[in-house]
Amino acid sequence: MGTNSTARIASRRTIIAAGSWAIAGTLALAGCSSSEKAATGAVGLTFMNQSRGQEAALTQLAKQYTTKTGIKITIDSPGPADYLPKLQAKAQSRSMPDIYSSFAATEMAPFYKAGWAMDLSAELNAGWSKNFSPAVLKMSTFQEGNNLGVKPGIYSVHWETQTYGFLINPALTGMSADKPPATTAAFTDALAAKGAKFSIAASQTPFFIQALASNWLTDAEIEATFNGKAKWKQDGWRNAFQFLVDLKKAGVIANDALPGGQDDNPNVESSFFTKKMGAIFDASPGVSVGLRTNPEFGDYFSAGLPTAPESLHEPRSPGVPGKGAVINPRGDHPKEALAFVKWLSEPAQQAVFAKTARILPSNPELLASADIPGQLAGFAAGVKGMQVMSTTFAPDVNTAIKAESQRLVLGEATVDDVLDTIQAAQDRTS
Repeated sequence: MGTNSTARIASRRTIIAAGSWAIAGTLALAGCSSSEKAATGAVGLTFMNQSRGQEAALTQLAKQYTTKTGIKITIDSPGPADYLPKLQAKAQSRSMPDIYSSFAATEMAPFYKAGWAMDLSAELNAGWSKNFSPAVLKMSTFQEGNNLGVKPGIYSVHWETQTYGFLINPALTGMSADKPPATTAAFTDALAAKGAKFSIAASQTPFFIQALASNWLTDAEIEATFNGKAKWKQDGWRNAFQFLVDLKKAGVIANDALPGGQDDNPNVESSFFTKKMGAIFDASPGVSVGLRTNPEFGDYFSAGLPTAPESLHEPRSPGVPGKGAVINPRGDHPKEALAFVKWLSEPAQQAVFAKTARILPSNPELLASADIPGQLAGFAAGVKGMQVMSTTFAPDVNTAIKAESQRLVLGEATVDDVLDTIQAAQDRTS
């Protein structure tokens, strides 16, 4: 379920508490009243877009839709760092856009609980679901008793399938797409041999750890941990965090620290696409960001996480519904907003996103037949075996992993310290 909030040890915890989760009650309060209705006139819709990578394609499609229907579509793209604060401000002032980008489930939950999202279950059950893979639909579904406290339903649809892995610059690392590193040790050794550096944003560490842990844990065991039915002090989680320590000891982590702050992952991506970083951990949408950041740079490749020593299973990428949309049921034109989103998710429009923005589609036939760019090949290979579950990290756990990963790399905590802190966060929410 999603990407891109950040943590900076103790100070970042305060920001998180004062930000997305402390305002949950405020959002719920705002959601109790109906939004103001604009005067009747020509239909116009606003789509608040989080993604830099899809902005050009979305704008192109919006113009096409306006020509087709006469409905004016305004694309508002505040940028990834400003997106959530602006959306929160809109919710508090009851001036929410008609449509807005889906995001990590832990951060969307307050908006869903406040009533700012249309439940799309009935529409999907009536035939709309054919545009999406069963895996993406499952990952978008909030089940009864989910650990985020959201009413059962589906509140977002996605025209992208998102996986995680490495982006690697062969010129800096000596690695090749034809023969990517087969093991975590080989990955680390290759970086060290070339003096190349690796970077991962603090906001991405929950997915990094989840992917690494799949070397030893099944999807059911990972899900049990998320739901508080299994402990974090299992070898799978311990071994996953240990890899961060191993990377630090090998001297390959850039600046011996994990970047934090609200724009941490955009900064990490920028360092890679400006050819300063040998390898980064990122999600598949990073390829579309690269196309916008440095269109001339195409000599890089993506790869899934390599196998860890003494692993019990093949490592598997976390599966997350990627780019998509949430519809505000209190907007001035919810029926028209629904029609536009349905149109965006049709195979013809998904193909535009795939071709012009290098986005892995969620339509199963399109994903199987699409001409996948080389830069996306490693991410695309991860779709087949990706982790598919309808639960994710509880908010406090998500925050704890980000902060504790930073402390671990800085040498301020041991792996056992980290697991104790995360378990305490889990216990507060279970």
